[in-house]
Amino acid sequence: MATDYAIDNSVKMPKKSVERLLDPWVLGISVCLLLIGLVMVASSSISIADRLNGQPFYFLYRQMIAAGIGIILGIAVVFTPLKLWQEYGPYLLGAGILLLMLVLVPGVGKSVNGSYRWIPLGIFNLQVSEVVKLVFVVYLAGFLVRKHELIRTTYKGFLFPMGILMLVALLLLMEPDLGATAVIFATALGMLFIAGVPLLIFVLLTLLVFAAGILLVIMEPYRAERLKAFLDPWADPFNTGFQLTQSLMALGRGDWLGSGLGNSIQKLFYLPEAHTDFIFAVLAEELGMLGAIAIIALFLALVWRIFYIAMQAYQVKKLFESYLLFGFGIWISVQAFVNIGVNMGVLPTKGLTLPLISYGGSSILIMCVVIALILRAEHELRFKKPLHFSVLLFNNKKQKNRK
Repeated sequence: MATDYAIDNSVKMPKKSVERLLDPWVLGISVCLLLIGLVMVASSSISIADRLNGQPFYFLYRQMIAAGIGIILGIAVVFTPLKLWQEYGPYLLGAGILLLMLVLVPGVGKSVNGSYRWIPLGIFNLQVSEVVKLVFVVYLAGFLVRKHELIRTTYKGFLFPMGILMLVALLLLMEPDLGATAVIFATALGMLFIAGVPLLIFVLLTLLVFAAGILLVIMEPYRAERLKAFLDPWADPFNTGFQLTQSLMALGRGDWLGSGLGNSIQKLFYLPEAHTDFIFAVLAEELGMLGAIAIIALFLALVWRIFYIAMQAYQVKKLFESYLLFGFGIWISVQAFVNIGVNMGVLPTKGLTLPLISYGGSSILIMCVVIALILRAEHELRFKKPLHFSVLLFNNKKQKNRK
């Protein structure tokens, strides 16, 4: 059985990391962010949970359940070969597009604040856009492998994935969900650039996407109001600029060391969406600038590690693993950057959660799957044979015999 767990010597990794099953950096940082997120969801939602549901930890319990389910799914994903994801990527994307269509059907999709983004599944509501982010990255990574030379040498290679992307974007905008659309576009463009799409085409696509984003903002009055509020939130601090001004107050009140865990004032019905979109502002108020910097450092370390593993995969010609990891790294970095930027007032308000920290069952579930895929890719990069339960049993018996 020892031969079933042979090390791939073609990949140059530190000698100390040879015997470990999963990457400690990705796993450790992810667990830290998840635990911090649970603490901050409890702190930021305690008042509104008590007011709306009569249970101070209502949102915490739901977040813990989602995290538990996500961890179980993540364990299953860790034991699933990546070649299956690559093979079934187009079918997963097809299922994701079908869900995007279903969420728009009256009676199927659930409306919250005028947006149809959720499908009720009894114990929780599935936010379809989170699923689509995952399956689109998986599909595009597989497509870039299948059409690797076509992408690099012709202008036609990007037309099909861009057509799929346009369809996904159209369905997302019908919900509407501009934030998810922006994240998917940024991720797709980043993956195409890394795959070697001609520079001229990449520049033109980037400019086209930027122009389309401006047009979408101008066409919708509420988006235009958000842009005006971003440019001058103090012009109307009790209406259009309310969220941003309250977020800035929370950041300012935190100072260097914060007001103390649980002592936020802005979460007391002043700052809207304190446990979702603006949880970073509450964190900065309670833990201070040092706490905020620590969170940013954790995200930077996580993304750096993902990109490092992706480069290792690229060097040994494991292109699917490389493109997949680059896609996940871009996705996490863009979404974290936008969320933190919105909280700090450097970007217009947009409904995006902070990965692994903000309240949201669908976001936590999908992020757990993403982290598990990263761990699986890193494991397959170092070992010739895939990880399976018999390996764990064998390793445990081996360790007992050594003792």
